[in-house]
Order: sequence, then structure tokens, then C-alpha cells
Amino acid sequence: MPPLPPSPHPALAQLAAHLGALVPRAELACEPLPEVPEVRLWLFRDLHPDEPLDDASVNTLMEAPPYWSLCWASGQVLARYILDHPEQVRGQVVLDFGAGSGVVAVAAARAGAARVFACDEDPWSQKASAVNAAENGVAVETLASLDDAPVAPDLIVAADILYDRDNLPLLDEIAARSAVLLADSRIPDLDPDGYTRFARAEATTWPDPGEDTQFNHVRLFHCGLLNPKRVRRVQKHRNRW
Repeated sequence: MPPLPPSPHPALAQLAAHLGALVPRAELACEPLPEVPEVRLWLFRDLHPDEPLDDASVNTLMEAPPYWSLCWASGQVLARYILDHPEQVRGQVVLDFGAGSGVVAVAAARAGAARVFACDEDPWSQKASAVNAAENGVAVETLASLDDAPVAPDLIVAADILYDRDNLPLLDEIAARSAVLLADSRIPDLDPDGYTRFARAEATTWPDPGEDTQFNHVRLFHCGLLNPKRVRRVQKHRNRW
């Protein structure tokens, strides 16, 4: 693996080594996102197409997938929404639940949130969120669980946390703590109690892992949103999403 360029955060080298241990020849690259070019993330750099992963690497990835090394479609869409509507987070305490790469946390910080937490049980995700926050020059604090937050959030943001229906109870758990902005591409008929769908958008996970196109359809929901008038205006213009 070629040496990484200087980074403002020392955990970058740890992330690169961890990814390389999971997938031989894998590298991290820092680049702007297709839907959110204002934000740059350190993400998995595609392998050459003539270098398929061996069975051992595939099995390792299945057992401990590095979700933080990709920016999932819903994360891009929710980050784009927040940057386009900073009034939803400005001056608020925001917690990004299931943060992955930390893209939504970074967007909230850029949009003027008073304090931002990136919450993920995966310690490598916490490192990735810290690295990506430093790359974008914003302050983001990392947490392993909701209970670790030193102050109650005003808003919880969550993107693609519903990889299977067993995770649906998480929606009630986060809604019991604060207002919620949710982006999902995994459950097409999602209609959770207490949540309202208000917009939809198209996006691709980056780098593109070649998923089925059904996962490019992202739906946005709110629960107890801080500025419902703003949501109603977005509903009138949902085609822009």
C-alpha cells in the first residue's frame, strides 16, 4: 500500500491498516461525494476490476463489514438535505445515530449545529467519523451508544440503519429521545408509527458497490421535526429531491 498523505488526524493510518488487513491491496482515498461535493471523505478506493477478492477476503468482509468505508446512498441524501436546509440543525445539539463514515454528522456541523455527536457501536466507525470531521475542518464528538451522550440531543439523524426488519424497534428508541430525521433505502414499504415521509431522492452508494438499483431510491422521514413548516414547503417541491 502506498504511503498516505499527511492528515490532520492520527487515526487515518489506523483505518488504512485495518482495511488492508480485511482486504489485501485495499486502499483509502479522500474525495468529494457526488451528491455532496462540499464534503470530502476518506473511503474505500475501488480495486482494479481484474483483481477480484479471494474467498478469504470475502468471508472476512461478510463477518466484519467496514460500513464506514463507504458512503451509503441514504447518508448522501440526508447530508444534502441538511446542507440545503441548515435551519433544521442550526444552533441545535445533533446526534448522528449509526454514523458509519460520519457524513451526516459532518454535514450537520457544517450547517451550523451547536454540537454534533457521531454515534456508532463500531469503534472503527468512530475513528472514521473523527478522521472525516478533521478532514472537513469541523468538530464532531464520537460515541459508542446513545446513553453515552453527555447532553440530550435536540435532533437525531439516522441514515440506512434498517438493514433488516429486526432493526425497526430502533425507530421507537430514537424517537423517544428527540425529534428525528430519517433516511432509508432498505425497506421499500417503510411506514413507521409516528414518522411522516416528506421527500424522496435518488442516489448511489459511493464508491458504487454495484448494488441493485432498488437501493438507490431514498425516502426521507421526520418525527417531531423542529421546523414542520419547512417540511411542508419541501413536500410541495419534492420533485427536486
